Amino acid sequence: MSERGKETREAREARESRERERRVNESARPRIRLDVPRAPRRRVLPEYDPDAFGRLSERIARFLGTGRFIVWMTVIIIMWVVWNVSAPDSVRFDEYPFIFLTLALSLQASYAAPLILLAQNRQDDRDKVNLEQDRKQNERSIADTEFLSREVAALRQNLGEVATRDWIRSELQDLLRELDERGRPAEEGAGHGENRSGEGGATGS
Repeated sequence: MSERGKETREAREARESRERERRVNESARPRIRLDVPRAPRRRVLPEYDPDAFGRLSERIARFLGTGRFIVWMTVIIIMWVVWNVSAPDSVRFDEYPFIFLTLALSLQASYAAPLILLAQNRQDDRDKVNLEQDRKQNERSIADTEFLSREVAALRQNLGEVATRDWIRSELQDLLRELDERGRPAEEGAGHGENRSGEGGATGS
């Protein structure tokens, strides 16, 4: 029992010593304050403006896709080959098989491909923004169209319940026709009375 209690005491003391060391280390460690900005990290690469670099890549990609670039590149390659084939040996700088020309064209292709991809990515971003704007515009147009359709339907329903000009005109014509029909028997009766009185006067004379 004494040995077990001794071991337990030693384990407790070791645990307490480790806890004290941990507290000392935490107190020695500088605290991170949220109200103090972090020190800027040192960057290996120089800083640049991504937007400006993107515009430059678009200009280069746009120039690479023109006929002027193809013409100039063809002229330079022909002059390069002709010079290094027909010029004296002392002034030739890239003899056959034109290793330096191959290196230059490879470098041009290796830089042109990422620039074209970067320009395409920027164009895709602009297309996404335009598509989003078009989608919102279409949604507003559909909402306006549905609202106008509901308003027109309501107006048609209300107009169906209101007397229109054609309906009023037809009703007036029917009333006039009815009045004419009612007035004809009276006129005919008055005409017959006049005829009878005229005949009686003639007979008395």
